[in-house]
Amino acid sequence: MAYNQNKSNNFGGFDSQGGEFSYSFGEPDDQQFQSFEYASGANAASSQQPLFDPSKTSESIYGSKPSYFVPQSPAYGGDHTGSPETYFEDEPPLLEELGINPHYIIEKTKTVLNPLRTTDASVLQDTDLAGPFVFCVLFGFILLFSGKVHFGYIYGIGVIGCVGMHFILNMMSVPGVTFGVVVSVLGYCLLPMVGLAGINLLWSLQGILGVVLTALAVLWCCMSASKLFVTALNMEHQQPLVAYPCALVYGVFALLAVF
Repeated sequence: MAYNQNKSNNFGGFDSQGGEFSYSFGEPDDQQFQSFEYASGANAASSQQPLFDPSKTSESIYGSKPSYFVPQSPAYGGDHTGSPETYFEDEPPLLEELGINPHYIIEKTKTVLNPLRTTDASVLQDTDLAGPFVFCVLFGFILLFSGKVHFGYIYGIGVIGCVGMHFILNMMSVPGVTFGVVVSVLGYCLLPMVGLAGINLLWSLQGILGVVLTALAVLWCCMSASKLFVTALNMEHQQPLVAYPCALVYGVFALLAVF
């Protein structure tokens, strides 16, 4: 291996084929450096690009008005093709979507509290189950405060009573009645029984006064329920026939409240 070093800084060696090669690096004086010219003063100001001037519009800078992407409001199904605000304004209330009509609930409650009050038949055709569920749960909780755990009895007697009334009313009326209407009417008319259970928390109903109050509560419930059924089904002069099975149903609930 031959190694030669001279003024020109030569480096040598052998390649993979056995031949001799060398590298030569020149002196620092021989190296070439690129020179740059820097302008100053007026030439520098003229050579620079113009800065952004906020007073100029985009048309004067770019020659034309630039276009911007504006997202369009999507269609929300049906005939609603406007903005989301317009679509949500047209939506029905949440309670109405859930099948809960506060107006019908108030009207049915007033009819139960006043059996002599006339009610529109369209209100009675509404199969609202929110009120009956609340009254049944409230009746069970009041009995629970008296030390009576009768939730299973309430649901069981209620289901049997609704099935029986549904069968009887379909046999008596020409147009017939749906099961939801029967459940709704019997559930709303349970409100006097809730009051009777509340009275039982303060005074014992196992006496003469209790018998009278219990009879009045059963009569109140069966009168309200029978009137609602007769009004909804257009069953004229048949209210006593409808009131009898209703009295049997609410009589069982009265036994739960007293005993």
